[in-house]
Amino acid sequence: MVGKSLNQKNLEALGAETLAELLLEAVKGDAARQRQVRMALSSEQSSKEAAADIRKRVAQIRRARSRISARARRTLAKELAGLIDVILTRVAPEDVSLGFDLLWSLLQLAPDIYARTDDSNGTIGDVMDATMDAIQTLAPRLDRDPKLLANQVFEALQDNGYGEFDGVIPALSEALGDPGLTALKARAEEAMDAPVTPDDTEYFGVLASADRRLEMAKDSRDRTLRMILSDIADAQGDVDAWLSQYSAQQLTYHTIAPDAARRLLAADRAEEALRTMETCIASGHSTDRFFDTPEVDSAHFACLEALGKENDLRRAMWTRFETRLCAETLRRYVSRLPDFEDDEALLDARAHVRNHPDLLQGLILCLSWPDPALAADLVLSRHEELDGNTYELLTPTSELLEAEHPLAATLVWRSMITFALQNNRAKRYRHAARHLASCARAEMAITDYGAFQSHEAFVNDLRRRHPRKHAFWDKVDH
Repeated sequence: MVGKSLNQKNLEALGAETLAELLLEAVKGDAARQRQVRMALSSEQSSKEAAADIRKRVAQIRRARSRISARARRTLAKELAGLIDVILTRVAPEDVSLGFDLLWSLLQLAPDIYARTDDSNGTIGDVMDATMDAIQTLAPRLDRDPKLLANQVFEALQDNGYGEFDGVIPALSEALGDPGLTALKARAEEAMDAPVTPDDTEYFGVLASADRRLEMAKDSRDRTLRMILSDIADAQGDVDAWLSQYSAQQLTYHTIAPDAARRLLAADRAEEALRTMETCIASGHSTDRFFDTPEVDSAHFACLEALGKENDLRRAMWTRFETRLCAETLRRYVSRLPDFEDDEALLDARAHVRNHPDLLQGLILCLSWPDPALAADLVLSRHEELDGNTYELLTPTSELLEAEHPLAATLVWRSMITFALQNNRAKRYRHAARHLASCARAEMAITDYGAFQSHEAFVNDLRRRHPRKHAFWDKVDH
């Protein structure tokens, strides 16, 4: 007897004829599902028939001009992912070259699709990345004339406005081989030396002067060509060719120096790598920045470790910890210390965190470690510095503290409640009411509020200060 549960075993028991009837009924009027079924049917036939269906669908997508909604974008992305799977599992095993051509045609759809939808969440971008990954999977078995393939790659990268062909050189490096990479390099170098023509400036509008448009066109073209030459250098393991794409000044930038150092390390040129990072750090490009870029310090550490400069490495790690309160660096630092020295180092680290001017950064470290006791010390001693607007940090901090440090957790909740009410953040009242309920539960575990208000006093003070915040009090009282 067939069970009623919708599972594979019960459906198989219905038999092929019944399932076919149900499937036809289910896909009636649904073009997307009908295409899925047709693709499944074709994938059970020959690779050429499957390829023909894929080409037909690609042509349909290319011809379309209507706007793609968010829902339709997800459906399209799922369909494209299905096409990639059919290409890899059905077409490519019998005809690698045909599979490659089909994947390439999917990448060429990107500009039309991006022009018709908002892909800010990366749904289509993820599919294009998966397509490039599939190309890389096929590359070792692809038998193409290397020079013709190099020309195909070069032309694709000249019109790569949405980045769909980013990574194509690493993906095809095995198929290109040294002959193809050399041919590609020759084309890029020739293009670098060629003059920019007025036709190349059309993209840059008419507001700028003719000379300025020429300059902008040349900069844009040269960036693409330098990227090509850099990828070729990596594929050929030519560190010097990679470095030659940048000036001495550019190699001091915190966005470039770490990449240079990693390549030099891979080439067993650790001394040069260290000099690169020391020059970068000394230049101020890494230290005089508002946002932390850990790649600089990570590359510096790797250079020191490769050269066995243990004392310098420890000093560099401690400096990063002192500056950034980086939990991962502290772990690495402590792990390199002899027995018993690690305990003393942790005491020094906690003392440093307590006195660090950035309280929120200290709490981030406590969450990352994790260290509830240190977090409680910070909150109790510096509660006036809590910024109730940083709920993304304070919410997990309260969760860290709640079990063992209820008073500190209460102060964190109070900071978020107070901020919401004082600043009339009505959308947060629901959360503020929930935080107040958490304070009430925590009161049972607090034996001494010390210099802080009791829960009752805090609530009375809120009612006195914010009597008209009915949207908040209705949530509290119910």
